[in-house]
Amino acid sequence: MDSHRLIAFVTALFLAILIVLWSSSGSSKVSPFVYKAVAVFSGDSAVTGTVVFEQSSASAPVIITGDLKSLDPLSSRGFHIHQFGDATNGCMSAGSHFNPFNKKHGAPTAVERHVGDLGNIQSDKTGAAQFTLTDNLISLNGPLSIVGRAVVLHAVADDLGLGGNAESLKTGNAGARAACGVIGIAEFR
Repeated sequence: MDSHRLIAFVTALFLAILIVLWSSSGSSKVSPFVYKAVAVFSGDSAVTGTVVFEQSSASAPVIITGDLKSLDPLSSRGFHIHQFGDATNGCMSAGSHFNPFNKKHGAPTAVERHVGDLGNIQSDKTGAAQFTLTDNLISLNGPLSIVGRAVVLHAVADDLGLGGNAESLKTGNAGARAACGVIGIAEFR
């Protein structure tokens, strides 16, 4: 009788191992490193579209590509990563600019800037904005990760911290939050 229990145990263990191996051999790639993230703009605002963030390695810059529609034609808008990915109260729940180093607001190329300061995007005469940006400070991994935070499109142009007043050094005088999307992990292919 003991040999029957041993055979049953070994058989059950073998089947459990096979099930684990089979279930983990799916076609999607799983990696502890986040290579791609996406934010979808939709909801109360007329602005719709997507912003994709890609990073090839921990030391590589993040490439940001966007395709947004229904903006004011020929307008320049402030574009920032905000602290939280909370949309319970629209874009207002997103908190302030992502600023873990407690710096003043600035241009994306400035030494003194918030981590989330990405400058401006420009819409064309139809109100569409297709853009590609490269940023060396944000990341999809580690302490500067933007995953789970919000990307916010503001109502007016960002003065890049050069407006000569306290609000410029805090927000770039970019105005109200016109639209936003929460940044989530995307499937890596």
